[in-house]
Amino acid sequence: MNTPLFAFGMPSGSEIFFLLVLILLVFGAKKIPELARGLGSSLGEFKKARAEFEREIHKTTAEIEVKEVPDKQPHKPA
Repeated sequence: MNTPLFAFGMPSGSEIFFLLVLILLVFGAKKIPELARGLGSSLGEFKKARAEFEREIHKTTAEIEVKEVPDKQPHKPA
């Protein structure tokens, strides 16, 4: 039987509790806040980079739209 990877769904209830206990045992109580801070700052940097990328895309598309506006004068054949 071919079961897709995501067919099992997200963990819930006791599964989350088991994962939290496992994380506590692996990393220890003192290391978890440091990991959380690092993850938070990484997410903040990612959001800043994404916002900068979106600003550049909008700026570039606005410049292209301005350049594509045709002249109001009709084309004179030679």
